[in-house]
Amino acid sequence: MGNTPEIWFPHLGIQIQHLSRTAFTVFGKEIYWYGIIIGCGVLLGLLLALHEAKRTGQNPEDYLDFALYGMIFSVIGARLYYVIFSWETYKGQFWKIFAIREGGLAIYGGIIAAIITAIIYTRKKHMNFWLLADTAAPSLILGQILGRWGNFFNREAFGGYTDTLFAMRYLKEQVGYIAPSVMEHLVEANGAWYVQVHPTFLYESLWNLGVFAILMLMKYHKKFDGQIFGFYLFGYAAGRVWIEGLRTDQLMIGNFAVSQLLSALIIVASIVLMWYRKNSEKMKG
Repeated sequence: MGNTPEIWFPHLGIQIQHLSRTAFTVFGKEIYWYGIIIGCGVLLGLLLALHEAKRTGQNPEDYLDFALYGMIFSVIGARLYYVIFSWETYKGQFWKIFAIREGGLAIYGGIIAAIITAIIYTRKKHMNFWLLADTAAPSLILGQILGRWGNFFNREAFGGYTDTLFAMRYLKEQVGYIAPSVMEHLVEANGAWYVQVHPTFLYESLWNLGVFAILMLMKYHKKFDGQIFGFYLFGYAAGRVWIEGLRTDQLMIGNFAVSQLLSALIIVASIVLMWYRKNSEKMKG
């Protein structure tokens, strides 16, 4: 068992012997890689937004102020979203709602909270919401590219069984929830049992990288304020529609995955939004 890899991509020939979810400890408290990765994503996203604000003649200080509010309310929104759609877990145990270190943040809740915060912030500051949204959109997707790798360290947010090129194996005893469909396809190797699954964190990270590249090109050729933000919503939601279909740990409403339903609605809304903004600018012209 000493040479048994904890994570294994058998068809790619990649083996990781040991990968701890804890980066280090401070006064006996474990600091997780998940938090560090999220923090790096936020920092890089902020630096990118500040650079874009300077490039477009905006005041970078406005984005520093917004980042503070955005981070606070995004975490609250991400937690509320998760709790609402996992209410059976928290019903009668209200103190667990605040136990964020135990996990349970939903990215869509964070995005929704960030948008609401931006609407209120721009109104208070008499700023152009659509310009702020265009400036922040590449930063959001950059943070999401990095953030998904936190799921890799936590051994979570993976898909169902697969034996395709990118199939990934986790040691069974190191994984939390394992869907029955995955349990039916456990793999024994080197005297250990593995779950073999779709690395959906990797799929989404790569998909978001493609969306990020398009947004970075679009910012030099956009025709109207709101175009970059609209495409961000469309591109991100389009990826979530198919990737969520591979996962086995979705938040559900009846027989439907919440994120898939919301993603489909966002795709339609983003198309309407871009059409509306384009025609609004034409009417002004």
